[in-house]
Amino acid sequence: MTRNNRAGAGAGRDTSWPPRVVVRKAAGLRTLDSALNRVGLGPVAGVDEAGRGPSAGPLVVAACVLAPKASVALAGLNDSKKLTETARESLFPVIKRLALAWKVVVIPAAEIDAIGIHVANIEGMRRAVAGLDRSPGYVLTDGFRVPGLAVPSLPVIGGDASAACIAAASVLAKVTRDRMMVELDQRRPGYGFAEHKGYNTTQHLEALRRLGPCPEHRRSWRTVRECGAPAPAAAESLVLATADTGGAA
Repeated sequence: MTRNNRAGAGAGRDTSWPPRVVVRKAAGLRTLDSALNRVGLGPVAGVDEAGRGPSAGPLVVAACVLAPKASVALAGLNDSKKLTETARESLFPVIKRLALAWKVVVIPAAEIDAIGIHVANIEGMRRAVAGLDRSPGYVLTDGFRVPGLAVPSLPVIGGDASAACIAAASVLAKVTRDRMMVELDQRRPGYGFAEHKGYNTTQHLEALRRLGPCPEHRRSWRTVRECGAPAPAAAESLVLATADTGGAA
């Protein structure tokens, strides 16, 4: 009997082999991390990104390995989108200090235009994991599979609200990108980048129509093209250039 036809495989059940490995939200932020560490698959790295949707600014990808034992200092850790800016800023240095390893990869708008947002995201996740000072035994990614990793990995739906290491990565990515957009607002005044962080708010779209795109706008985005931006350069003429930072406690 083949594995696809094992006894008891009733109608409506997923009988494919190997079984699907997408995990839905766990009960408790440390549940999944702790389970993997208990069975010897650690250290566990979480990977997440910030900036997939905006029409301006970089994509920022972070990987983070937390210690197996939960720290009181990280009791407020959660999905970065559910935290206030003040809470994220407070957690940012604590995560960097307590993490066994962390890595942040920044992919600028021109490279996103060259290879596409999804490819940039996958490549950024690979690079973030590869750049960790401590090699993980297992990788948890937020939402979708990342092929090409050197160790086993698992996509977790809603991972930044389900796994502590992904939540930590989401905070690193979000705070890094927000700070970059505030700095960009100083260099490119008039767009309001410090407020909307490059997302398509009414304020941003009005500024984009009034001022036209700046070099940090993603020219492959429809909203940017409609404002008269020239077509992006051909993908083969550009190399994925990133600014990387990382460290370990």
